[in-house]
Amino acid sequence: MEIRKERQQDASAIRYVNEQAFGDAGEAGLVEKLRARKRLVCSLVAIEDGQVVGHILFTTVTVEQDGANFHAVALGPMAVVPEFQRKGIGSRLVRAGLDECLRLGHEIVFVLGHADYYARFGFAPAKPRGIACEFEAPESAWMVLELREGALGGRKGTVRYEPEFREVT
Repeated sequence: MEIRKERQQDASAIRYVNEQAFGDAGEAGLVEKLRARKRLVCSLVAIEDGQVVGHILFTTVTVEQDGANFHAVALGPMAVVPEFQRKGIGSRLVRAGLDECLRLGHEIVFVLGHADYYARFGFAPAKPRGIACEFEAPESAWMVLELREGALGGRKGTVRYEPEFREVT
């Protein structure tokens, strides 16, 4: 299996992966909208036998508190075609994406996802660290990862996704 950056010709395959993994077109539409508006930090695909079977996306977010804003990255969506799930593809995508975000100079990543899954990569609940999500979310599902220890540096606030994300969710 190969993990690589998405290419322009991967767009329809990425749409298919997200539709299959999530059972509808919502996440696929979000990916396309963010891509069209140049909001991607990192977009990777997993290739098996020449076929795109997985996709992960990282986009910019802003953490706001009393005008002292800072930027971070959000992971999501991450999708693997159902027949390829539970084979480690998602884990490889997450690890490769986090490595790429760090290589690009990003130090803080947020995710709204399954606590048991993302904890294995070092994600921990964000709310106890003083970081809220602009969306209602279970506390255990709203998580943060410092790619560089101490990157949050005690900063607090509310994560604001790009307007394009709010429009389609």
